[in-house]
Amino acid sequence: MDKAVRAPKKARDTGLRSLIDERLECSVATDPATAGPTEQYLALAELARGRLASRWVATQRKEAAAKARRVYYLSMEFLIGRTLDNALGALELREPIAQALAAEGRNFDEVIACERDAALGNGGLGRLAACFLDALATCELPSWGYGMRFEYGMFSQAIVDGRQVEEPDPWLADGTPWEFPRPATQYLVHFGGSADHAGEWNEWHPAHTVVAKAFDHVVPGHGTEHASTLRLWKAAAPAHIDLSAFNDGDYSRAAELKNHYEHISWVLYPNDSTQAGRELRLRQEYFFVSASVQDILARHLAEHGRLDNLAEHVAIHLNDTHPAIAVAELMRLLVDKHGMAWKDAWAQCRRIFSYTNHTLMPEALESWPLSVMQAVLPRHMRIIYRINQDFLDEVAARHPGDVALLRRVSLIDEDGERRVRMAYLSVVASHRVNGVSKLHSDLMVHTIFADFARLYPERFHNKTNGVTQRRWLAQANPPLSRLIDARVGPEWRLDLDRLQGLREAAEDADFRAAFGAAKHDNKRRLAAHIAATQGLAVDPACLFDVQVKRFHEYKRQLLNVLHVITRYNAVRAAPDAGWVPRCVIFAGKAASSYHMAKQVIRLIHDVAAVVNHDPRTRDLLKLVFLPDYGVSLAELIMPAADLSEQISTAGTEASGTGNMKLALNGALTIGTEDGANIEIRDQVGADNIFIFGHSAEEVEALRRGGYRPSDLYARDPALREALDQIRDGFFSPYERDRYRDVYHSLVHTDHYLLLADYADYVATQASVDTVYRDADAWRRKAILNVAGMGPFSADRAIREYAADTWRIAPTR
Repeated sequence: MDKAVRAPKKARDTGLRSLIDERLECSVATDPATAGPTEQYLALAELARGRLASRWVATQRKEAAAKARRVYYLSMEFLIGRTLDNALGALELREPIAQALAAEGRNFDEVIACERDAALGNGGLGRLAACFLDALATCELPSWGYGMRFEYGMFSQAIVDGRQVEEPDPWLADGTPWEFPRPATQYLVHFGGSADHAGEWNEWHPAHTVVAKAFDHVVPGHGTEHASTLRLWKAAAPAHIDLSAFNDGDYSRAAELKNHYEHISWVLYPNDSTQAGRELRLRQEYFFVSASVQDILARHLAEHGRLDNLAEHVAIHLNDTHPAIAVAELMRLLVDKHGMAWKDAWAQCRRIFSYTNHTLMPEALESWPLSVMQAVLPRHMRIIYRINQDFLDEVAARHPGDVALLRRVSLIDEDGERRVRMAYLSVVASHRVNGVSKLHSDLMVHTIFADFARLYPERFHNKTNGVTQRRWLAQANPPLSRLIDARVGPEWRLDLDRLQGLREAAEDADFRAAFGAAKHDNKRRLAAHIAATQGLAVDPACLFDVQVKRFHEYKRQLLNVLHVITRYNAVRAAPDAGWVPRCVIFAGKAASSYHMAKQVIRLIHDVAAVVNHDPRTRDLLKLVFLPDYGVSLAELIMPAADLSEQISTAGTEASGTGNMKLALNGALTIGTEDGANIEIRDQVGADNIFIFGHSAEEVEALRRGGYRPSDLYARDPALREALDQIRDGFFSPYERDRYRDVYHSLVHTDHYLLLADYADYVATQASVDTVYRDADAWRRKAILNVAGMGPFSADRAIREYAADTWRIAPTR
């Protein structure tokens, strides 16, 4: 990339302060002399918004004039976090504004903290999508992101008596200065009813119609004037209230119609344990997909006037299976609305779609009961039947007589309740299908998509995930960023491979000392947050052991808890044995209906209540859970981490991006041979990472051989003591049976092989202690981790997608 990168600018003259004061008076209607942090935030947002809008308009004008080929990235989640800090960084105004505020005795961080995180996602899927939008804009690639404008997010996590409690996350309650409503851009989205067909003729008679309203967020590139778009859809009722019912005094019924339609865009991932919840999820997915595909076609027709060249100018990417119904929707629009022949429409689709798979677990591959699909989307059900029939005819012609193969690859699962396999629909419709790490992509074509990989070997490939260094290093970690700038220059913000220059710096004693000081500053900041929010004093000098991610059994937070209990027991038995003081930090949410994950969160709090109040261990071991994990909290935690816990069962984590962000901030990884951990090891060196546990092949061999976790429980005294404490209520004395289900799930089932990896994990944690005792050696390893992160930039991933999958290029 031939773009100049400049070091952060110094404070300018009073002109910048005048611009801020003008925004305070004209946009916020506040006297600059009395403006508080919230008013300052709103003024800065208005200032940045105006400049970003100019960039966006120029970008759209340029792409439209060039009739550019674009990629449209469809994702249920976009975990974008706060916008102001990133916007100011892209505009090269962050440092000047921070200095201007400081000159008046104001704190820039306090102003930034006034912004609520946008509640548009939950975990790695949404954060990856946000990183990719940043990279698309920075790489100047014609692109749009499409998603849902969730009013209440997934949920805000509160902890009450150690238990997770879900509360609404009303991030839009006071509005947001970052969105641009598009009142002229609305589409009708239909549901239910019936569908008739005769030969090539089809007609859908929907029962309900919802209005999709567009709201745009500008995604600024860094080191460029280019700006991309995130378009979000809000559901609205065709009529806001039933005025007749209102006038009759029936106010509840008057609002019922409005709520019936608009709840589609209220909450991300509603509880799907009920029939109503399952239908709502499908309605959400179709709602945002239908509006997006209609918008894509409208833009294409405005620029090209015809649809037979659609695949030449449009690439649509499916980020996991949530948007998979886009395949059937594009076929419906091309055939039913625009009169294109089925064969021609299908040929277009197979050139337009590409698909990223994010899971190897068959139970996590989205599927819908035929009864639900038929009730919600009857026309699409018929389209899927025809796609499936054409596909099976093709397979039968290539493999005559192989009925078992036809059953395995059919888009309709005939075993038990008949279901539509959305991942299979994505694979059949896409010209490119990728996994997100080398291991994941290899396992993908040998497990869940093995038959498809034999049918279409050229279709499958790997694209290892990446993260944006602009947010996860430059923005989140100013102390380390300044140190890196001084050593290798600021160009790493656009070319992360420049961090290789730190390999030599790792041998410089002065640089190692400065690196340690930067890490200590970040740890001190996190310790202050823990003290303020949790009332727990934590020594920044102790080892910060961090596991932050959504709670799921395969991610094995429970294995970490077992180590904490084992360590607690060992410290109690020998408090003078020279222990390395350690603070274990958890953060993450469990799905509202996921009982076992919520049990683990509660267990963490019960263990913490014992460990943190035991005078024998209080200075040697602390356990912390930070609630309501999101992007902004991650930006606080990750720069402070010493040890990054990436301990999923080998063969279950597709890639992970938290592992990349933590290593980029100088944390050493303790992890299994899973996801991108393997590639991180290859880049940073085996001596600078702590790998333990069974490999994916060994995990499968254990399961095939009849794995018996009870034997491991019987043989290992330390493991048995920890599990017995959980079973017998040592950590829950007022409800001794509270965790018996946790105990039984491990000793009698242990599906994710925690006990199989326990001994090696504990031994590897002892190795961590040994290395950490030598502070200088630890810093050297940490620097080498940062130096090895070049290949894990989202910019690298996006350039690979652009060249190999989407075939797009910057508009010149």
